[in-house]
Amino acid sequence: MSGTGVRGMVRSPFVLIVGAVLTWFIAAFLVWPNINVLIATFFPDGSFSGRAAEKLFSSQRAMKALGNSFLLAVALSITVNVVGVFIVLVTHYFRIKGSRILFLGYASTFIYGGIVLAAGYKFIYGDKGIVTSLMVKVFPGMDPGWFSGFFAVLVVMTFATTTNHMLFVANALKGIDYQTIEAARNLGASTWTILRRIVLPMLKPTLFAVTILSFLTGLGALSAPQVLGGRDFQTITPMILTFTNSPTSRDLAALLAVILGLATILMLAVMSRLEKGGTYFSVSKVSSALQKQDITSPVANAVVHAVAYLLFAVYTLPVVLIVLYSFADGAAIQTGQLAFGSLTLENYQRVLTQPSGLRPFIVSVVYSALAAVIAVGGLLFVARLLQKYKNWVASVFEYLLHIPWILPSALLALGLIISYDHPNPLVGGAVLTGTTVILLIAFVTVKIPFTLRMLKASFASVNSSLEEAAAIMGAKTLYVFRRVLLPLVLPAAAAITALNFNSLLDDYDTAIFLAHPLVQPLGLVIKANTDGAEGVDGVANTFVYTVLLMVITGVTMYLVYGRSSRGKSKKKRLPAVPPAAPVPGPGLPGAPLAGEEAAQTAAPVR
Repeated sequence: MSGTGVRGMVRSPFVLIVGAVLTWFIAAFLVWPNINVLIATFFPDGSFSGRAAEKLFSSQRAMKALGNSFLLAVALSITVNVVGVFIVLVTHYFRIKGSRILFLGYASTFIYGGIVLAAGYKFIYGDKGIVTSLMVKVFPGMDPGWFSGFFAVLVVMTFATTTNHMLFVANALKGIDYQTIEAARNLGASTWTILRRIVLPMLKPTLFAVTILSFLTGLGALSAPQVLGGRDFQTITPMILTFTNSPTSRDLAALLAVILGLATILMLAVMSRLEKGGTYFSVSKVSSALQKQDITSPVANAVVHAVAYLLFAVYTLPVVLIVLYSFADGAAIQTGQLAFGSLTLENYQRVLTQPSGLRPFIVSVVYSALAAVIAVGGLLFVARLLQKYKNWVASVFEYLLHIPWILPSALLALGLIISYDHPNPLVGGAVLTGTTVILLIAFVTVKIPFTLRMLKASFASVNSSLEEAAAIMGAKTLYVFRRVLLPLVLPAAAAITALNFNSLLDDYDTAIFLAHPLVQPLGLVIKANTDGAEGVDGVANTFVYTVLLMVITGVTMYLVYGRSSRGKSKKKRLPAVPPAAPVPGPGLPGAPLAGEEAAQTAAPVR
């Protein structure tokens, strides 16, 4: 058997140590918690029981939430694709005036999402929102609660999750061979026919991927239904949270989480099957870059321009108003009337100088930084070994490490709660539920699949001859890793760490289940402020938190993507030099399916 086989693995003490630690981690935090959920659901007293299913089917509230989740998932899959494909076409395919400005507006969801975006929309369009207050003055008979329920949740989540289209559908569109389009035009095909019969079919693989992500996002939605759904529209995950807080209803919460997990796995299987049903590629031997197309019909051109700029206003209005009102005093926020004289730095001073305002921000920064560093640092060794050894043992480990990608966060969190609310030998007899450690474990766990795939892509991009040369010169395995491989993948590892840190800063879906009552991260504080728990000061603080998060996210996106793009443009002008390890992305070996990286960078509303 070769050195990459099982025999080659067991000969290395380093591999055995990493394997032992990895086996314990997978068993303790990925496998056992999920098995424990099944046990708590179907074997609560040591024998099989269908009591949880009976309670679920007899609960009208739970069944309604279940139906609402699937309704939202299906509707979101449609609306996100309609809006997402449209904004990609007007920014990358059709020749639209001001397309660069439009792109900046549509890309605003890159820098804010999750609970922050849901809260922002509520402060602007909710019953006491800024825009709603102005509209009520113009239309006195208008219902102030117009922006709530299914409609509000669907609208917010639609605009929040088009980030995946801007990242990956746009990238796939650029890869289409322009000669194919030109040939169709020479044969008399119209603009609409070319779009429908050539362009969109070539985008199908990417559209399948983002559709899967949109469906799963709607199915596991938490923050948007909690903030905007009201009493009439609640989904599975908020219901799981409600049942989790009551020990007598945890079996019902577990069953809902299991249903959510099964639906996720089934959706992945169905969409993967559909994706394999066709072939989507260009057959041209010499490809040419895509050129923007004119809309020949004056009426259609005017309509597309109007819709494009209307969507631009929808995307950018929350950002602009949040920034402006972060400087407004309490009176301006209450009345919804903004004047130059009401602008002040008092909100920023309160958040950045008072312990009560700064504490949640620091808590989130510490949690996010620790989780990002631990995930990347721990998986550097694992990713290298999985990339090097190609055998069934490595494959089993890799599949197990992808469990957080196929199961919803609510199921993972509930499994940790049930498994470690009593002394457990897997963690040395400690009780983790109710401590500050369990949230950190969950943060690390949910970032494992993304981090692993990206790091594997980084190691795969390293020239193998460098390692072979070092080995021929007598260098040991750890020395080669430390002096040859690590410096090459370090830029990518730093970028992955930044992306993980960025996506965890305003996390709400995991924190709401596992956060310590006295150590509340930012997402929970923002949610409390949307409910009016802290009055006007709380609303103002949320505006400030949002602006600070947008600044941090914007800087992170620039460091990860902006500098990479500038580097590529410089390479076109400079003589060829040996390339450094690139930041992994779609198209590289081991890179995630389209949509997975977007979920990390933009943190779409759930």
